[in-house]
Amino acid sequence: MKKPEISGKMPRMLEMEPGDYYWCACGKSKNQPFCDGSHQGSEFTPLHTRINEKKNVYWCMCKSSANKPFCDGTHKDL
Repeated sequence: MKKPEISGKMPRMLEMEPGDYYWCACGKSKNQPFCDGSHQGSEFTPLHTRINEKKNVYWCMCKSSANKPFCDGTHKDL
């Protein structure tokens, strides 16, 4: 499987409202950390994530987390 592009080496913290979100898995989106359709024609698909309550979320930007779409600190080893 092809590796995604690293869009950042630090997580992106955002205060999220409840709702459905699509995390960019390919790393090419211009709307990081969310999908903008840039994966079209590739083997990547966005990851659907549901946020149930308003909270701060640390989104993975290196695209290598074992806890996708959330940061697990993997970026520290890149």
